[in-house]
Amino acid sequence: MRDITVDAASADHLEQIVAAVSAVAGVEVEHVSDRTFLLHLGGKIEMASKSPLKTRDDLSMAYTPGVARVCMAIAEDVSKVWNLTIKQNSVAVVSDGTAVLGLGDIGPEAAMPVMEGKAMLFKEFGGVDAWPICLATTDPDEIVAAVAAIAPGFGGINLEDISAPRCFAVERRLQEALDIPVFHDDQHGTAIVVTAALLNALRVVGKSPHEVRVVLVGVGAAGVATTDMLLSLGVRSIIGFDRGGALHDGRDGLGPWKADYAERTNPDGFRGSAEEGLAGADVFIGLSGPGAVSRAAIASMAPGAIVFAMANPTPEVAPEEIEGLAAVVATGRSDYPNQINNVLAFPGVFRGALDVRASRINEEMKLAAAHAIASIVKPDELGPEYVVPSVFNRDVSPAVALAVAAAAERTGVARRHRSATSASF
Repeated sequence: MRDITVDAASADHLEQIVAAVSAVAGVEVEHVSDRTFLLHLGGKIEMASKSPLKTRDDLSMAYTPGVARVCMAIAEDVSKVWNLTIKQNSVAVVSDGTAVLGLGDIGPEAAMPVMEGKAMLFKEFGGVDAWPICLATTDPDEIVAAVAAIAPGFGGINLEDISAPRCFAVERRLQEALDIPVFHDDQHGTAIVVTAALLNALRVVGKSPHEVRVVLVGVGAAGVATTDMLLSLGVRSIIGFDRGGALHDGRDGLGPWKADYAERTNPDGFRGSAEEGLAGADVFIGLSGPGAVSRAAIASMAPGAIVFAMANPTPEVAPEEIEGLAAVVATGRSDYPNQINNVLAFPGVFRGALDVRASRINEEMKLAAAHAIASIVKPDELGPEYVVPSVFNRDVSPAVALAVAAAAERTGVARRHRSATSASF
């Protein structure tokens, strides 16, 4: 036997199947494929034409000579590029492959399947045409230069899987250099959905943002952005923890961005471990890895505890392990209730930003997105196992888009009204 195709649920399952087949006398397995690999053959996305190209007349308008008139119209008034090209509905999904999912620094080529998947989600849930772009550099200067150079063809930039702390500088510099939205989804997409889930979880337990104490483990890109959004929401007490313990003002050895984080959090100057910090805490947010906290630490939390253990594929603490200890539990996995997934945010965020030709995605727009996601869960549906809508709920992206567009208009970053028709040309 030379090639076999099997239906494997996981890599371990695949190895078990191959081992069983190989054990058969006279059988030598040279190549194995499963459904997941077959789905990726040749990539998962393609470019398709919107206009027919069947006659000379079609060709003369789509390309030469007719296209020259359109080019000159844009050359005379660059703003017409929004109406006369794909820019109005296009986003570049840009990565350097340094922080891919839970896989780490695997390089730009290995990052491509994830970026293709991201492009699929943009199209499926937001109607946005997204293009995967993986860069063969990890130098922030080169990343900024490359993205700035290709920006004229896009209405927005979605940065993806760029490791901290470089991601902070890359995003900030691109926002300053470009007049289109720049959004690092690992930071802000996570922050938006966590905030949405927390809004509803607090309603379940009857607490308000300003009165809760939050323990956040994993002060990376997502942790910093989530903290900033929760502070904007009105949370007053947040303590962030890394491998060295609590981040507090004056702690030795903190780099610039962690020192800045320590200055605006941990108001009481707590200096212990996350295990100790959870005693009496109202909310645990995990953005780190498995085993970050123990069952005993969760048990020490305040009544009506909220636990968001979002490490993938293995949460910081397993929901089964803390059954009965927390009022609300959420994870990043689809096989537990309350999946916190960025797909609830980024398609609608960019849909709304593109619809009003926003020059940036600001904090007001992100917070509006969080409130819109939370609002999808109706009061009579809200409960411990339903604080955040399903990723397949088709009401989410339109609601987010409307809220984001309205916030862009209120804050002066929109360049056209949502109901505006295309400009004359």
